[in-house]
Amino acid sequence: MFVERAELGETTSQERRDGKQPDSRVLGRVIHCDGARATLSAFACDDRAQVLGQWTVGRMISINLGTIRTVGLVYRIETPVPAWDEGGHNPISVHVELIGEVRDTETGGPTFDRGITAYPHVGAVAHRIRARDIEAVYDLAGRRGLTIGQLSQDESVAARIAIDDTLDRHFAVVGTTGVGKSTAVSLLVRKAVEARPDLRVLILDPHNEFSTAFPEQSIRINTQTLELPFWLFRLEELAEVLYRGREAVPEELDLLRDLIPLAKQNYRNSAGASVVRRSTDAAGVTADTPVPYRMADVVTLIDDRMGLLETKNDRPLYRALRIRIHSAMNDPSYRFMFAARLVDDSLHQTIGHIFRVPHQGRRITCLDLSVLPSEVVNSVCSVLARLAFDLALNSHGRLKLLVLCEEAHRYMPADIRLGFAPTRHALSRIAKEGRKYGCYLGVVTQRPGELDPTVLSQCSTIFAMRLANEVDQSIIRKAIADSSASTLSFLSSMGQREAIAFGEGVAATMRMKFEYLAPSQLPGSALKRLDETAPAPNGDIDIHTLVAGLRGTAQPAPETPGSLGVPVDPHRQAGDPPPLPPVPPEKRAPQPEERFARRFGGDDALRRLYE
Repeated sequence: MFVERAELGETTSQERRDGKQPDSRVLGRVIHCDGARATLSAFACDDRAQVLGQWTVGRMISINLGTIRTVGLVYRIETPVPAWDEGGHNPISVHVELIGEVRDTETGGPTFDRGITAYPHVGAVAHRIRARDIEAVYDLAGRRGLTIGQLSQDESVAARIAIDDTLDRHFAVVGTTGVGKSTAVSLLVRKAVEARPDLRVLILDPHNEFSTAFPEQSIRINTQTLELPFWLFRLEELAEVLYRGREAVPEELDLLRDLIPLAKQNYRNSAGASVVRRSTDAAGVTADTPVPYRMADVVTLIDDRMGLLETKNDRPLYRALRIRIHSAMNDPSYRFMFAARLVDDSLHQTIGHIFRVPHQGRRITCLDLSVLPSEVVNSVCSVLARLAFDLALNSHGRLKLLVLCEEAHRYMPADIRLGFAPTRHALSRIAKEGRKYGCYLGVVTQRPGELDPTVLSQCSTIFAMRLANEVDQSIIRKAIADSSASTLSFLSSMGQREAIAFGEGVAATMRMKFEYLAPSQLPGSALKRLDETAPAPNGDIDIHTLVAGLRGTAQPAPETPGSLGVPVDPHRQAGDPPPLPPVPPEKRAPQPEERFARRFGGDDALRRLYE
């Protein structure tokens, strides 16, 4: 029953702070409570439009219990009868989920506690919640907080997260394409780097978006600037490269497991063949030990064994392995692994450059995976995730690393038969054990239903943006642990930049809107500006550039990129090596037609005979 006067059942010490306070704060009364939810009865009519406006889904209300104010979240509104009287009072039922309790402390300020100790009784008065009570609900209780936006229900109240708990216990950002997920991630990374001067960030960026969001704080690593020696790869990771994502031949894998330690010993000892063939057990060198070696030595060992074989049955096995190694070494797209300069022990430079030690003012590394061959992406991610954990472990907590995994369902799929096992293991290890050593995981995905549930369960703070798929929504509903599960009913209808944040990093489940970012700080903004300011002169596409990219060869650039007729390479950045100069005609290898003309002149009969 709707109450016109606030005096009925209202405790003056709790609610009527001011004699001029309007009676419209009284909204209704409790008619049902089952311990987790309550139902309110009220009347709605046109002359109480201000009160009627409070009965909207997603609003918070407070129920007065004397010394306690129970906080509830409206999740459903209905009328007992399917009719509406324009001039009269219309009864409505408001269904509320109970979140927690607000009490006034001895100092006079309100404090919020999750859970319910005193349940609302039938007839208890429901009010519009006060602004200071909302602030108490989302107060971080002394934890270091960062403002990342505003509450959706009250934009005057800041949405704050506890940055240390958000990072230390891992976090996830989920949402369908086009809802501002990448923008939200950029904002979180920017805020985290500002608040934690000891933090380094490695972003596994499959679409080359994030480097433009941090122009002064990040470096971008692509195939031209990446130096990841092949000897850093474990045997499984190297096999993923040699077999180009296909299943490895077990017998060939056993040969590599035997030959690689010998090649490592050959690199470390220069005493000759007798040293090469001695046992390596004492040295403790295995195929997975990150010790430099020459792939040419592996090929030499294969040739030596082929010459010593008494039977020809095993020779095809050695020959096939040698062909695979030669194919990978000669592939231009694998230069970042097999370049000649990478044979030397450059582990210090590799780790320092990728993980920013020292950081030199740029603590964010954006690894551009879009230009890597698809068959080596899993191996590269596995190597870097494994190195990140080992570095944090061996630094004894001094080095703080955040590994941000965009499109995480690619590397940690729910189906264990999919994906690459070493990558899954390396990232899962960070999720399970990384917080003890200062290695944190950030998971970003548009399909949480396809993500390994074990990894998602390790993320204690989740920012759920709009999700249209029912399977994805059900995964998030299972992840929420508190009594605000009904908030997730808004997952399919939230607007741009909106998210529902819940977990250890927030005081209570909140529907919030991320801060607005300037256009220059948006992910991929530089590429968009590049497309707008440097259109093709005639709207056509240079086929030579496309073919050069397929072959992995550099495109000659005799003029400045961006000038008339010269395509702009959007992947280039400051510090990249200059493009290769054009080859002079006199030094260019002759084409087939030119070779024929030099040999036979213009004789058509000789041409037909030659063909």
